[in-house]
Amino acid sequence: MHENIDSPNENSSSQYKDMSRSNQIWIAARVAFPKTVPIFAGFVFLGIAYGLMMNSLGFSAIYPILISLIVFAGSMEFVAANLLVGTFSPLTALFLTLTVNARHLFYGLSMLEKYDGIGKKKWYMVYGLCDEAFAINSTMDVPKNIDKGWVMFFVTLFNHFYWVLGATLGGIFGSFVNFNIEGLDFVMTALFVVIFLEQWMKEEKHTSSLVGLGASIVCLIIFGGSKFIIPAMIAILGLLTLFRKSLEKAEAEVV
Repeated sequence: MHENIDSPNENSSSQYKDMSRSNQIWIAARVAFPKTVPIFAGFVFLGIAYGLMMNSLGFSAIYPILISLIVFAGSMEFVAANLLVGTFSPLTALFLTLTVNARHLFYGLSMLEKYDGIGKKKWYMVYGLCDEAFAINSTMDVPKNIDKGWVMFFVTLFNHFYWVLGATLGGIFGSFVNFNIEGLDFVMTALFVVIFLEQWMKEEKHTSSLVGLGASIVCLIIFGGSKFIIPAMIAILGLLTLFRKSLEKAEAEVV
């Protein structure tokens, strides 16, 4: 098929409608993959760092592989690595997990509408809702004749695969060679800067982005670098909810 997937015209509309389910899924995967390529570099490098760190703590390669596959919690996996070698304290582990991943509560709330009516695959997408999946799925534009549910599913699946791949490589390589992993955690920070800049360039009006930046800066000043994320997420959610109608009206006027 040679039609432009990103900009289907009226002549291709009927072709999309007549396609078999397997073809629709395949095209959704093709649409999703390019959007996750920037995540590939970040996840693989950071996953390698995680696998190497697990090895340096005395764990064999199977541990980072299984944890990255089952837990899939990014930064919490780094925290869990240290918890595994320390004194067993389930309450501490629970508190740290809730603190580190509390932002996902806000991600989930904002994705309720987007995940509505997409079938059973929603359960995997809820499980795999990482920062990067949220950043892509909440902002991407999918052609009308392509199943958006499947595109979001593959975005989540590809991200999951990249993380497991990186952790696997790190766990295996760490068994043979010693690496200095200091500084590799900055990869994800750089990745989010790139995602933000891409979204900024797509927007006609930058109200939402400025709200996010402003609320984050204010909370950073008030609460400090180690405690500002949750207050910032609450502030952003509250402000965007409060001004939702005016923001949607402004976007409609631009279109």
